[in-house]
Amino acid sequence: MFRLLAAAALAAVLATGAPAAVADEISVETATGPVTVPHAPEKIAVFDIGILDTLDAIGVAPDGVVNRIYVTYLDDIAEQAEPVGTLFEPDVEALHAMQPDLIIVGPRTSTKVAMLQKIAPTIDMSIWGDNYLEQTTGRLSAFGRIFDRQEKADALRSELETLVAETREVVDGKGTALIIMTNGPKISAYGKNSRFGWLHSDLGIPPAKEDIEDSRHGEVVSFEYVHEINPDWLIVIDRAAAIGQDGEHAKQTLENALISNTSAWKNDHVIYLDPAKAYVAMGGVQATTDLVKSIRDAFAQ
Repeated sequence: MFRLLAAAALAAVLATGAPAAVADEISVETATGPVTVPHAPEKIAVFDIGILDTLDAIGVAPDGVVNRIYVTYLDDIAEQAEPVGTLFEPDVEALHAMQPDLIIVGPRTSTKVAMLQKIAPTIDMSIWGDNYLEQTTGRLSAFGRIFDRQEKADALRSELETLVAETREVVDGKGTALIIMTNGPKISAYGKNSRFGWLHSDLGIPPAKEDIEDSRHGEVVSFEYVHEINPDWLIVIDRAAAIGQDGEHAKQTLENALISNTSAWKNDHVIYLDPAKAYVAMGGVQATTDLVKSIRDAFAQ
């Protein structure tokens, strides 16, 4: 009788504990497919500025972030966290001392996932290739589920999707655009298949040139190249300003006879995107929302 009672008690304990154990983990979609992660982790380290942006938007403050974040609107959240290395070189000792429940990385740290998994559960939430906005809102929803911030994540997703629909209406029939990045005195062009191609595909802005080389750093071009293409709009990203480099910035670089003779320049159709949000915080829901607003407002004028 005692053995039967003990067995029954043990079974009851196990049955009671099982649901809690299941609830402690959740499966989410990542850059490498579905991954099981801790649910509502208390201590996290983040190796991506876009991810930091999205977590801040849903009210999650990481315990560890990279040494330099480049974007001033996230300074407060970064100052309250411990430094855990750079985007390219995580500080292993700092992470071991922190003992995070979850490590989240983006594209610049994605090659370090195997190493980081030896310290704590690690997920790669990089955004690459096509369907930028779909991936951005997908990551937002995943973080909402991980951190029990689904209601806030849903509201942000709805706001962005509405804004994109408005922008597509505003840009319709307003002409072609060429996306260029300045880096001091040098310029590169980005096409519809590039990391900034979502400005064409997701917002409906026709590219001024179809066959731009698909390269992470863009196709190196000249001022003559831009003059010959003669886009209706120029969308400009200043890399030097984005990473805090001194020297010639975008407006200085583009103030020359060839660029000033394009339709975009003559009609005051030059859009200077916030460099840090476009280049550093890419994929962050706050950064993406602000970039889309900039495009919408410029085309609406």
